[in-house]
Amino acid sequence: MRRRQLLKQAALLGTSSLVAIGANGWAWRSEAQTTRANMPRLIVIMLRGGVDGLNVVVPYQDTDYYEARPTIAMARPGEANGVFDLDGQFGLHPDLEPLMAEWQAGNLAFVQASGSSAPSRSHFQAQDYIETGTPGEASTATGWLNRLLAQLPNGTPTTALNVGSGGTLPLIFSGPQTVANLKLTRRGSSPLAIDQPKLQEGFDQMYSGSDRLSTVYQSGRTARDVLLREVNYEDRQASRGAPPPTYFARSARRLAQLMKSDANTQVAFMELGGWDSHVGERRILQRNLSLVGSGLATLAQDLGPVYQNTVVVVMSEFGRTVLENGNQGTDHGHGNVMWLMGGALRGQQVYGQWPGLDLSERFESRDLAVTTDYRDVLESVLRPHFDLGDQAIAQVFPDYQAQSRFDLLS
Repeated sequence: MRRRQLLKQAALLGTSSLVAIGANGWAWRSEAQTTRANMPRLIVIMLRGGVDGLNVVVPYQDTDYYEARPTIAMARPGEANGVFDLDGQFGLHPDLEPLMAEWQAGNLAFVQASGSSAPSRSHFQAQDYIETGTPGEASTATGWLNRLLAQLPNGTPTTALNVGSGGTLPLIFSGPQTVANLKLTRRGSSPLAIDQPKLQEGFDQMYSGSDRLSTVYQSGRTARDVLLREVNYEDRQASRGAPPPTYFARSARRLAQLMKSDANTQVAFMELGGWDSHVGERRILQRNLSLVGSGLATLAQDLGPVYQNTVVVVMSEFGRTVLENGNQGTDHGHGNVMWLMGGALRGQQVYGQWPGLDLSERFESRDLAVTTDYRDVLESVLRPHFDLGDQAIAQVFPDYQAQSRFDLLS
């Protein structure tokens, strides 16, 4: 590891106030609390691994989308397993059906072709840029959410909560402001039946000979072992220890209960891994989006009246390539889609400038281009939601000038 990386990690661990919480309980700062039922709340959810936004909010009117993805493109509205029509141009993945009620209520929106102004196909670098709020600047040691805490109005203490990443504070929350940490149980992906040791042993004995069938089995078994090793390793690296969405609904319910019971819990961060879809993307998205959709719907319902003053932001480090690869997946890309949800939102809209997917319109002839800096979206939320002025925004996002602003809040 390079010296700069070591110093950076030391800074992250040394300057952050971290309150540890066990897996079976909640804990938070024990300062005097004042009921602030109408206090604005912010929940940021990071999908680590690079979710394929083109298959989440689908440009079903764009013929280039279907030409580029002959096997993994989502069907149009009205077709079998088709997307839910949003605005006549874009459709929502069918496994996000639980969120359609939020869309119809005006509590859900998306920003297409959004992303970082510093392109990177490295998970680590791209995630760092998103979390520090300073794309292209590798030396930033604090996260924009921690800097936001310092800009919130003084008075009754604010509780910030990190959910799901275990004992290490994520970069987005790193800094001098106190953050409570909840460690959730992480459970890996479920193996197939053939991956169970006893079953493997039986098949290995059955096909241990030198006949053609045994040779085919042995070759396939070796190939599967190599593939699982490589894919699982890369997925773990891309997820940076973030849990898969398996227990997201449970975590969302607990977070909602805390926000309702503790008026000082104003900012929260959650992270979900398992989105690096190089192989078998349809299956990955079907499983993950189903869990995330039901979890977000649970969060909206269980927040109760607090939901009316809450904004949820869902984002990822980058999108995926427009073209599918040879493994019915996609590779690291650039532009993506941001999700926005909450009772404080001016929803039922797909925001942003759509650049198109023609080869000439793609970033480096392969990716969805970024037409909206992700900080423009965040600034459009933070400024009105927390009543922040120019100086406060400059502290949260240093050396940044908004290129576009969106009227996102009602």
